[in-house]
Amino acid sequence: MAGEPSTLRERRERLVRARAADLYAEFSALGGARGWLAYDLAWRLRGGIDRLLGGPGMRRDRRANGALRVGDVVDFWRVEAVEPERRLRLRAEMRVPGRAWLEFAATDLGARDGNPTARLVQTAEFTPHGLAGRLYWFSLLPIHARIFDRLARRVGELAEARARAAAAG
Repeated sequence: MAGEPSTLRERRERLVRARAADLYAEFSALGGARGWLAYDLAWRLRGGIDRLLGGPGMRRDRRANGALRVGDVVDFWRVEAVEPERRLRLRAEMRVPGRAWLEFAATDLGARDGNPTARLVQTAEFTPHGLAGRLYWFSLLPIHARIFDRLARRVGELAEARARAAAAG
C-alpha cells in the first residue's frame, strides 16, 4: 500500500537432522529462566535498556509448562501466532522506533541418509517508524548478525541432540 513503511527482514535458514517437532520444542522453550541460548547477557542488557525507557524490560517470564498460546508473554515479547510443531511468531513489546517480530518456523523434509531432516527458518522483522527507525535497524545489523546466527545454530544443535536421544531410547 502506498505510503506505508516497508518491513525490513533478517532471515536465517538451517537444515537440521531432526524432526520439525524437535525444532519446535527447542524454539518454543526460549526465554524465561532458560534464556535465549545465544548472548543471553545481551538480551538481558536490552531488557534493562528497555526498562529505563519505560518498556516492560525482561521482568516478565513465560508459561512454565512450555505450551505457549497466542497472547502469552515471553520476556519482552508477546506470542502473536502458534502452530504447534511448526511455527512461533513473537511481537516485541519493548520500546523500539517501529514494530518488531521474531519468528521461527520448522518444516519436515523427510529422511536423508536415514536421518529425519527439517528446515529451520528464523526471521527477524522490523517495520521502522521514520528515519529513527531505519537508523535503529541498520545500526543493530552487526549485533543481530552475531546473536541471530548463534541463536539459530543453538536451536538446531539442541533439536539434533533431542532427536538423537529419542532415537537412542
